[in-house]
Amino acid sequence: MELSSCLTCRPKFSDISFSSSFSPFPHQTQLQSSKFKSQNLRIFAVAVDPQELPRNSPQRLLKELSERKRATGPKKKVPPKRFILKPPLDDKKLAERFLNSPQLSLKQFPLLSSCLPSSRLNNADKTWMDEYLLEAKQALGYPLEPSDQLGDDNPAKQFDTLLYLAFQHPSCERANARHVKSGHSRLLFLGQYVLELAFAEYYLQRYPRESPGPMRERVFALIGKRNLPKWIKAASLQNLIFPYDDMDKLIRKEREPPVKSVFWALFGAIYLCFGMPEVYRVLFEVFGMDPEAEDCQPRLRRQLEDVDYVSVEFDGQKLSWQDVATYKPPEDALFAHPRLFRACVPPGMHRFRGNVWDYDSKPQVMQALGYPLAMSDRIPEITEARNIELGLGLQLCFLHPSKYKFEHPRFCYERLEYVGQKIQDLVMAERLLMKHLDAPGKWLQERHRRLLMNKFCGKSLRAKRLHEFIIYSEQVQDAFEHNRRLRNPATTAVQQAIHGLAYTVYGKAEARRLMFEVFDFEQIQPKPV
Repeated sequence: MELSSCLTCRPKFSDISFSSSFSPFPHQTQLQSSKFKSQNLRIFAVAVDPQELPRNSPQRLLKELSERKRATGPKKKVPPKRFILKPPLDDKKLAERFLNSPQLSLKQFPLLSSCLPSSRLNNADKTWMDEYLLEAKQALGYPLEPSDQLGDDNPAKQFDTLLYLAFQHPSCERANARHVKSGHSRLLFLGQYVLELAFAEYYLQRYPRESPGPMRERVFALIGKRNLPKWIKAASLQNLIFPYDDMDKLIRKEREPPVKSVFWALFGAIYLCFGMPEVYRVLFEVFGMDPEAEDCQPRLRRQLEDVDYVSVEFDGQKLSWQDVATYKPPEDALFAHPRLFRACVPPGMHRFRGNVWDYDSKPQVMQALGYPLAMSDRIPEITEARNIELGLGLQLCFLHPSKYKFEHPRFCYERLEYVGQKIQDLVMAERLLMKHLDAPGKWLQERHRRLLMNKFCGKSLRAKRLHEFIIYSEQVQDAFEHNRRLRNPATTAVQQAIHGLAYTVYGKAEARRLMFEVFDFEQIQPKPV
C-alpha cells in the first residue's frame, strides 16, 4: 500500500509539516536543500500526527506496534565500570604522580620502596592506624613507638605503613581505595614466596636425610589455608581481620581467603623491614607453630635406607628454629650459606672426584655458566676448596634420581632442586615488584606464573645445550633418548637445582645473575641469528 499526493504547484515550506516518526513503508523525498528542480513534486508517506489518524488506520496500528516493540525489547547490557576505558594521563600528570609517589622515595631500599603505597596515606588510613595499629604491634611483639622516629637508613622506618597495608584484605572497608588495594596485593604476592623459602631452608637443615616429598607435606600442614585461621587466633589477630564478625562462626569460604591474604602480606612486610630471622621468630614464637605436632607429620611411606654420612653439624641432633634464624657463617666460610650447602650436598660426593663427568662435562658446564666466579679470599686455599666443592655440587645437579637414588637416596639433585625452586620464585617476585611499580598483585602473580612455567625453565637449559650432560641410568637413558616428553621434567629439575646451588654457594645475587643474564628468563636479550 502506498500513500502519495500529487502537488502541482510550488508548495510553501510553512504548509508542509513533518513529524518525528515516519511510516515503516519505503519512502523517498525528492527534495534538495537549495532548489526544487521540478514543478511536480511527489511526496511519499507524509507522516501525520497519529492522534489525527482514524482508529483503524494501518499507519496508526504500525506506529503503535513499533512503540510496543521498542518498549518491551531486551535492554543492552552496560559493561562493568572497570572495563570502560579511561583516557590515559598526559605525560606531565603521569610524571607528577610517580615523582610524588612514596614508591620512589627510598633509593637505599628499592624493593621496600616498590612495596609502599602508590600515594600518600590519607586521613581514613591514619584513623585505622590510630585505632588498631598498637594492638597489632603488641600481638606481634614489636615496640609500640611509631616507626617514623627511626633513622632513614633503617628499613624498619616504614613498618607502620606496611603493617597497615598487610591488614587491608579485599573484604575490608578500605579495600576500595586504589593505593590500599594495590599495596596489600603486592605485599601478599611477595609474602607467599618468603614463607616457602623460609620453610624450605628450615626443613632441609632440620631433616638432612629426608627427601623433598615429605617436606612439602610438612609445609602444607603448617601453612595450608585450612590451618591459617588457627594461627591467626593463636596470635589474637582475628579481631583486626574481622572487626564485626566472629571468625569461628563464619563459613570456610568467608573465613579462609581474608586470613590467607593477611597472613601472606604480613610476612611480606616483616621480610622487607627486618629480614628472614624475624620471619622465623614470628612463625614459631608469635604464632606458636610446632613442626613436631602430630597433625604436621607427613604420611607414612616406604623409606629407602640411607647409609651415607651427613655433615657433622647435623649428626645426632635436630636443629631448632633458633639455630636456623641466628646462624651467621664465619668470616672465612667457603659459601654464602655453608650449612644449607652441607644439607643439600652430602659429604660422600667426594667419591666422584676425578670421574669421567668431572673431566669431560664439568669444564663445559662451568664455561656455559661463567664459573668459577672471581672471589677475593684472604687465603688461596679457600678459593681452591670452594671451586672443588662447586664442581661436586654441579655434578650433583646433573645426577638424575635413576642413577644412584635406590642405593644412595641423597645422591641426586632433589634437595638442590627444592631450594632452587623456592629461591627462583622469590628472585622473580622481587624483580617484578621493582620493575612494575603500578601493577597490582594479581597481575604480577599471573606474570610470575607465565615466566616460571616448568616448560620454560627446561627450555632455557636446553637452549644452552646443557641437557646433554645429565647423568641417567642406562635403562632410563634408552627410554628418554627418543621421547622428549619424558626428558623435559628432568631438564626443568636440573635447571632449578643449578639455581639452588648458585644460591647456597654465592648467594641470592648469583641466582639472580643466572636467571636474567645467563638463562634470560624474561626473554629480553637479543637472540643469535
